[in-house]
Amino acid sequence: MKKNIAIIMGGYSSEYGISMKSGNVVNKYLNPQKYNAYRVIVSKEKWFHLDKDDNEFPVDRADFSICPNGQKIQFDCVFNAIHGTPGEDGLMQAYFELLGIPHTSCNHYESALTFNKRDLLSTLKPYAIPCAVSYHLNKGQDVDQDAIIKKVGLPCFVKANRAGSSYGVSKVYQNSELQKAIETAFKEDDQVIIESFLEGTEVSVGVITYKGEVMVLPITEIISENDFFDFEAKYQGKSQEITPARINATQEQNVRKLAKFIYQTLGLKGYTRSEFIFIGDVPHLLEVNTTPGLTEESLLPQQAREAGISLEELFDSAITEALT
Repeated sequence: MKKNIAIIMGGYSSEYGISMKSGNVVNKYLNPQKYNAYRVIVSKEKWFHLDKDDNEFPVDRADFSICPNGQKIQFDCVFNAIHGTPGEDGLMQAYFELLGIPHTSCNHYESALTFNKRDLLSTLKPYAIPCAVSYHLNKGQDVDQDAIIKKVGLPCFVKANRAGSSYGVSKVYQNSELQKAIETAFKEDDQVIIESFLEGTEVSVGVITYKGEVMVLPITEIISENDFFDFEAKYQGKSQEITPARINATQEQNVRKLAKFIYQTLGLKGYTRSEFIFIGDVPHLLEVNTTPGLTEESLLPQQAREAGISLEELFDSAITEALT
């Protein structure tokens, strides 16, 4: 019997549009011989199933069911394609775990932890994982620009602590630019992380569970045409994404080992994509994404293709693992 799969997409953050693209790609490639796929849009205003004719049917949040044409449908599994809150920060995961509905992303605590850059780096600190020097700010806190510059130096990156797709990120070269960058970050989140600039080769490493085994995918080298890997570079073609990355054997071994170690140490599941910058042969961790982009052009699908895994196989594996 075919499984009923809810593909959740949308969300409450600036990444809404990107998530919609990811969700529609998942819907396109899920095997119709194995699955009944249902697009479910999650927004601040409403949750609803959108059928192929763009008719809307509300979601009953008491049990996460829908009732198109008077027939109640409950789901065997949820495919999570929401980037940002509430799909990447643990909220949806906790909801599905309370309802006992399997889902394709990692559990609620791990989702919340990895989405919070400051908490993630603090949790990994005892393992001596290399990363940038950082300074933390909360909204309403006094901004001591001299203390910030003394700790992280210039140039530096100012980031919203809990946001993705480079929303709320600025590269700061001069003290006079710092306040505006902090204000930009606070538009996305009430917590900010300011990090020292790391100059080196940037790579993205996908780690997934595939056919019951933790698998490190081929590595992607990122070369931005802009000042850093910002929104334009990620989504509007302003970058080169080279898979496999042009790195030496020692660098490849080091980053593959570290990415897998982080995945297993944190108890992650499903898909992840971690970003690193090499200083010499040493990879420095930037962040871990637990709901990475899933369009045909996104980094994780690029890496899967290089590994000989089609989108149909990639998406099928996520559901299989969730139902195991």
